[in-house]
Amino acid sequence: MAWEKEIEACRRVSRKAGKLALEYAARGVERQDKADDSPVTEADRACEELIVSELGKAFPEDGFLGEEGVNDPGWSGRRWIIDPVDGTRDFLRGLPTWSNLIALEADGEVVLGVCNLVAQGNLYWAVRGEGAWVNKTPIRVSSVDRRDRAILTLTAFTDLAPTPLADRMVEYMAGYWAVRSMGGCQDAILVASGRAEAWIELNAKPWDLAPLMLVAEEAGCRFFNFDGGHSIHGGNCVICAPFLEDELRELVRPARSPGVPSPSSLRTKPVRGSGT
Repeated sequence: MAWEKEIEACRRVSRKAGKLALEYAARGVERQDKADDSPVTEADRACEELIVSELGKAFPEDGFLGEEGVNDPGWSGRRWIIDPVDGTRDFLRGLPTWSNLIALEADGEVVLGVCNLVAQGNLYWAVRGEGAWVNKTPIRVSSVDRRDRAILTLTAFTDLAPTPLADRMVEYMAGYWAVRSMGGCQDAILVASGRAEAWIELNAKPWDLAPLMLVAEEAGCRFFNFDGGHSIHGGNCVICAPFLEDELRELVRPARSPGVPSPSSLRTKPVRGSGT
């Protein structure tokens, strides 16, 4: 397997960070608010420190980009992209839909990634060209091919109102068998593992998307940004079963985030300085 040493280290460190997060949850954590009003806890910071420390020892020339502030370009042309607790609101409320997310970007391309849904005991992972897995079992996109039998997931309905999608989504959602909103990593994994057919993410950072994009694509899903690009740096995304790609591209196209560069111009080079 390509990247065998790296994916083994990634899975090991992800499990170790997950155990640490559970220890924090067991004794209780308090919410703090960041400048953008998103929550953060001691667990977020401690888990990011652990992940950076462990991977830094294993791969000392690699760089790091993490949600809680680490931003080190390294010297190798590779960097680890980290969200130590994706779904901090769920983590704070005791919901099992949070994860840690770790991906490796090499020369601007995500080559491996892990989404560890810690409280569920399921570690989803992928290596480019090697398929997608949950623990030791392969996963695959759904075989559903009708929208009226499909499940749509949409992260953060609270972010929908100010977007051009607001007036279009109610009618569009009505054509689905069901609509769910369980949080970014959980929603994406539902699609990647064949239990839903589409995920719309309105507002995301690279550390939210890096491993999810790879896991989904290796499972046979489509990934694209609202403007049609293909980048974890695009600020938003859709992950879907192939039969929904054309109509979802048309649905989200008017909702391109203002001020976001074309993702196609960002795909081949890492973005530095975006970790805060």
